[in-house]
Amino acid sequence: MNKKDSDSPRFDLIELFFFAYRDFTGDPDVLLDELGFGRAHHRVLHFVHRNPGIRVSDLLDILKITKQSLGRVLKQLVDDNFICQEPGALDRRQRLLYTTEKGTEFCAQLSKLQSQRINKAISLMPDGSDEIVRQFLYLMIDENDRSEVARLIGKQTD
Repeated sequence: MNKKDSDSPRFDLIELFFFAYRDFTGDPDVLLDELGFGRAHHRVLHFVHRNPGIRVSDLLDILKITKQSLGRVLKQLVDDNFICQEPGALDRRQRLLYTTEKGTEFCAQLSKLQSQRINKAISLMPDGSDEIVRQFLYLMIDENDRSEVARLIGKQTD
């Protein structure tokens, strides 16, 4: 890419990103809507499921949302028995979050839909493309956040 190209808007990629995100989130949206949930519920469920015992403050940092926004969504997920809260062992004021069995099963359904879409797309690409996609997505993250994201996803299994 030459200098002139880098100054021009990348509408080709911007629009592909919008359409890819629409369809990537659209698959789970159907299941979420059946429960009266939205994408905020999905994000909270995902990160609580992937980080059992996460503190509310750490979840706020990951999602980059306000405490008020999280409070509304979290209350509904707790009331509907998808997430449970427990006090911290050392600091009883801490709220540690876990998915319940119901929440874990629902997360599995949602991630299966998204994994199927990802796997299908990658299967249509040349061998090794999954690593290029991973690098591209990683480099799309703000530089100041990359090491924390790498730490967060690196400690997770499955």
